[in-house]
Amino acid sequence: MNTALSSVSTPKDFLSVLDFGHVDLARLVALAAELKTARRLRRRTPAADALSGLHVALLFEKPSLRTRCTFEIAIRELGGDVVVLAPEFAAGAREPLEDVARNLERWVAALVIRTFAQERAATLASAALQLHVINALTNEQHPCQALADALTLRERWGDCRGRTLAFVGDGNNVATSLAHVASMLGVNVHVASPVGYELPDSVVQEAAAVSQHGAEVRLFTDPRDAVAGADAVYTDVWTSMGEEDEAAARLQIFAPYQVNADLMACALPDAAFMHCLPAHRGEEVTADVIESPASIVFDQAENRLHAQKALLLMLLGA
Repeated sequence: MNTALSSVSTPKDFLSVLDFGHVDLARLVALAAELKTARRLRRRTPAADALSGLHVALLFEKPSLRTRCTFEIAIRELGGDVVVLAPEFAAGAREPLEDVARNLERWVAALVIRTFAQERAATLASAALQLHVINALTNEQHPCQALADALTLRERWGDCRGRTLAFVGDGNNVATSLAHVASMLGVNVHVASPVGYELPDSVVQEAAAVSQHGAEVRLFTDPRDAVAGADAVYTDVWTSMGEEDEAAARLQIFAPYQVNADLMACALPDAAFMHCLPAHRGEEVTADVIESPASIVFDQAENRLHAQKALLLMLLGA
C-alpha cells in the first residue's frame, strides 16, 4: 500500500466525524479503498500483521450485526486480538466508567463502544490517556457508519463535490454523522423530517463549520421537496433502539416519509438508494426500492469493514 500511515497525525479517539479534519478523512477513505482491494490477498496483504500483539476490546451495550461483525473481522484480519466485554460495564453501575477506562488502558490498545449516551464514550476517552476509544454508535452519533458512507459515495461518484444527498426521516444519530461527513466531502444534504423530529440546529451549524466547496445542509418538512433533484436518497428506521415505546406513534407520524417508487421518482434518474440497515420493509422503505438496482445498501454494509480497518490503523499508528 502507498498510504504512509506514519505521517498521519490523528486524534487519540474517534467519537465523532468532527474529530477528523479534512485531511484525516481523505486519507482514511483512500486507505479504506486500498484495504478493500488488498483483501483478496488474505494473509498476504501488507496489513495482515499490522495489529500483531495488540488487543482491542469491544463493549456493546446495544445489539449489533454489522458493527460487531465488521469490527471483530477487521481486528483479526489486521492481526490483532479481540476482547469482548460484558455489556453491563458500559452503564458505569458496577464501577465508575473512569475506572473501567483506566483498567483497560493497561491491557488493550483500543476500546470500541456501542452505548446509549455519547457522554459515556466521552468519559471513557477522557479518563484514559493511552486508550483509543471508538464510538461504534451512541444515541447522538454514528460516525463509523458515516465513514463507510463516505467510501461508498466516493465509489459511486468519484468526485463528490456539488452532489446532493437527501435524508428522509428522523433527524437522528445517523443523520447527524451523515451531515457531518457529507459536508466535509462537499456534498449538499437535504433532511426531510416531521415537525419535532428535525435535525438539531446545532448539527446544522457544526456541518456548516466544516463544509467544503459551498456544501449546505437544508431542512425540509416535505420529503418531495428534499428529494427533488437529489443524487442519492437515504433513510433509516423510524424507531431507533431505546425508543420502542414510541413505535406505534412514530408509525403514524412518519408514514408520509416512506421512501417508495413515487418518492424516488422525484430524485435524479440515476439516484442511489441508501440505508444504514437494519431495514423495515414496508415502513421507512418499500421492498421494491431496497431491492432495486438503485440500492447500494449492501455496498454500505460491506464498506463498514474496510472503513473500520482504516480507522484502526490510523488511530493505532500501525
